[in-house]
Formats: sequence, C-alpha cells, structure tokens
Amino acid sequence: MPTTTIAPYLMFGGRCEEALDFYRTALGAEVEILMRFDESPEPMPAGMLPAGFEKKVMHASFRVRGVPLMASDGCNDQPKFDGFRLALSVPTEADARRAFDALADGGSVQMPMAKTFWSPCYGMVTDRFGLGWMVMVTGPTP
Repeated sequence: MPTTTIAPYLMFGGRCEEALDFYRTALGAEVEILMRFDESPEPMPAGMLPAGFEKKVMHASFRVRGVPLMASDGCNDQPKFDGFRLALSVPTEADARRAFDALADGGSVQMPMAKTFWSPCYGMVTDRFGLGWMVMVTGPTP
C-alpha cells in the first residue's frame, strides 16, 4: 500500500529562488529539484503567468534538516503566508539561536528567544519573505 505524506508547499510570488538561496545559507537547506516554467514539458496556458515569469521557479523540492518542503513562485507576485508557521525543532540552544538569528535577518521578531514551560529556548520570527517560523529546542515532556 502506498504511503501517505503531507508536506508544506510554499508560494513565494516571484522570490522562490531567492528564498531557496536564503534557506541554504540560513538553515543548511538542500535543494533536490528545481524546475522553471520555461522548462515545463507542456506549455503554460495562455495568460496564466505574468510577463517575466518564464524563468521563475515552477516547482522546487528541498529539505531542511531532512524535512521535505516544496516551493514555487506561483502564478503571481503576491505571496501570502497567513494562518500558519513552520515549527523548526533543533537539538541545542546554540542551534536554535543560530537558526533564529539567521531567519530574523531582514525579517521581524514576534517573540524573542526565551525559556518557556515547553522548551528551554523558543522564539517566533517572520523571515524576509513573510514566512512565519517557531524555532525551538524540544524540551522534556511535562
């Protein structure tokens, strides 16, 4: 029987390649697949893409610390990451602070790194692409 999976598919509205480069540097992301709209084996329907999107990312598959994510520029230049955050759990406080600081570069901090009842080190940040993150060290189960 096939395995069921679920993975976030992030739409960066024209900034996908920039985001992938940023996540490579900030989080050690590994890009596995990158296909541009003009590389599609079938042409895009007329009027589907804004002018200049031909070289933009149609589909990318990448991993952050082994976790699969997918991304695209989408079919417009209006990214909108509302109603969710990506939760990044790392093994040490040093890892958490490094990731948090990297994601905060050009972004905004909603909750600085601090000890909570569920984690010895937790913070919330929105990166320069408008994507929200919760960065934490997994603490002992209460």
